[in-house]
Amino acid sequence: MLNFLLAQDNVIKFKEGVGEFKSLTELTVPTIVSGFIKLALIIAAIVFFFILVIGGVRWIASGGDKAQTEAARNQITAALVGLIIVFAAWAILALIKTFFGVDIFQLTLPSIG
Repeated sequence: MLNFLLAQDNVIKFKEGVGEFKSLTELTVPTIVSGFIKLALIIAAIVFFFILVIGGVRWIASGGDKAQTEAARNQITAALVGLIIVFAAWAILALIKTFFGVDIFQLTLPSIG
């Protein structure tokens, strides 16, 4: 029975076209720009989330000191505002795609005619 289990194929098969990298010859300016926009949104969301968590830890560790509590509350407020700005930017890009047909995440411009 053990030999049967060890002989199984350990290859995970994805759907067609998923998980494949494009060659560098297909790299264009629009794909670089759209990739940079996606990366910037993801990094900004992660950074603001960690700033929010650090502000919460600072609030807990403040020990009732008013100055430290105020600084932690200001940090949490700034992190929440930053997250709102990041998600608003994503929502605006989604609205541009819906109303004008321009997908900035893929940078495919509609053709005229």
